[in-house]
Amino acid sequence: MAANDTIADMLTRIRNANLARHQTTNVPSTRLTRSIAQVLKNEGFIVDFEENGEGVKRNLLIALKYKGRTRQPIITTLTRVSKPGLRVYANRRELPRVLGGIGIAIISTSSGIMTDRDARRRGIGGEVLCYVW
Repeated sequence: MAANDTIADMLTRIRNANLARHQTTNVPSTRLTRSIAQVLKNEGFIVDFEENGEGVKRNLLIALKYKGRTRQPIITTLTRVSKPGLRVYANRRELPRVLGGIGIAIISTSSGIMTDRDARRRGIGGEVLCYVW
């Protein structure tokens, strides 16, 4: 199935797998989805990810993270901000704080994909891709 918005597709697959309490989920692999998965791993929202397959059939296998014996998902909300029909940009002074710093905003900058904290520290703005908490 072809998806025009690969970021929204990735976030929806992670959200659905979390609700169903799956250990892993498959996401079509692109440079952008790999970068977002790396940010989620660095921030502790997922356990790990690996790329499998070859050519056009490459997928990211994302291992989801849960807490406690009741297996409550670490990721409670994934929200797409900038959409193909309405892009949302923020300069370095307007970068959003998600839940007062508890969550993260994933920003696409000229220096790559990073969190709002990293972008604020480097003094650069960019496109606000999504919020995670």
